[in-house]
Amino acid sequence: MNILLSRPDNLGDVMLTLPMAGWLKAQWPRSKIFFLGKSYTKALVDCCHCIDFFLDRDTLLAQPYLLKEHDIQAFIHVLPDYEVAKIAYSQRVPLRVGTSHRLQHWLTCNRRINLGRRDSPLHEAQLNIQLLGALGLPTLVTVADLPKYYGFSAPQADVSMHQKPTLILHPKSKGSAREWPLTHYYQLAESLPHLRIAITGTETEGNLIRQECPQIFKLPHVQNLTGQLSLRELIALIAQTKVLVACSTGPLHIAAALGIHTLGIYPSIKPMHIGRWGALGYKVQLLAQSKECRLCASIAKDRKPCACIGSIEPKEVMNRILACLATEKRL
Repeated sequence: MNILLSRPDNLGDVMLTLPMAGWLKAQWPRSKIFFLGKSYTKALVDCCHCIDFFLDRDTLLAQPYLLKEHDIQAFIHVLPDYEVAKIAYSQRVPLRVGTSHRLQHWLTCNRRINLGRRDSPLHEAQLNIQLLGALGLPTLVTVADLPKYYGFSAPQADVSMHQKPTLILHPKSKGSAREWPLTHYYQLAESLPHLRIAITGTETEGNLIRQECPQIFKLPHVQNLTGQLSLRELIALIAQTKVLVACSTGPLHIAAALGIHTLGIYPSIKPMHIGRWGALGYKVQLLAQSKECRLCASIAKDRKPCACIGSIEPKEVMNRILACLATEKRL
C-alpha cells in the first residue's frame, strides 16, 4: 500500500512526525511511505529510513497528477492543508484521512478521526499516530517507546572545515518557541572555557544574537556557525558533538533522535510544555518549572519574555552538561 503523510511545516514538527512513519513500517513492512513537505525539509526527511520517497509540496501543487503516478492509496493529513487536501480529493485518492475538528476535512476527507490537539494530554508524536487508526492500525504507543521508531541517522557530509565542537548551543527558534535568554547562554558559555562550543542558527538568527548579546561571540572558545551550515551539514555536525542545548526547536529534536546528550529548555505553559513537545530520545533531559505560571500563560499570545523559562539558571544547565560529559568518559 502506498501511503502519503502530509506535514509541510517546520523542522521540529516534521521530526515529531517521523516516529509515525516508523510505527507504520513496523505494522506494515511492505508499505511504501511518501512524505509531503516543504523543500527545505527534504534533507531532514532523507535521514529517515522509514520514508521511501519525499514529495515537495510546491511540486504537487503544480503537478497534481503525481498522486496518481505514484499510485497513492492513502493520504493522511498530519497537518491540515486545504490546498493539498483539495488535490487529494480531486485526484480521487481512495482513502483521505484528517481530523474531524477541521471544516475543510468534512469537504475533502472520507475518513475523519476525532482528534483535537490543543487540550490533549498526549505528546505531539502520539497525536500523529492516532490518525493511523483510520487504516485499522493500533495507535497506542508510549512516549518511552517512541524513540525506537525514528529510523533516523546522520548523512555523510563534510564538516571538516569546522572545528568539531564538544557543545552546541542553538539559542533561537525562528519565534516558534519560548527561548531561554541570550544572557543565560552567554553565562553558560563563559562558565565552560575548557570546552569547544559552537553556536548554530540561521543567518537572521545570528544577526539577532549579535544585536542582543554580541559578547557571546567574543569568547575565544566559542565558534559562530550561524548562517554557515546547510541543513544536511547541521545534522552531520550535531551527530559529531557530545551535547546540544536548545529550546523546543528542530535541532533539539534532531539531536535527541541521533542519540546524543540533549538538554531542552521549556516553558511550563500549555500547550508549549514538555508533555506535548518534549524531545524524544534516550539521552534527553528536559528542564522546565514544575508549575505552570499564570502570568506567562496570560502573555503567551504576545510572545513576551517568559519569566519561568528565564528562572532556569545557567549553573543548573552547566552542571547537567558536565554530568553528561562525565558519563561519556566512563563509557
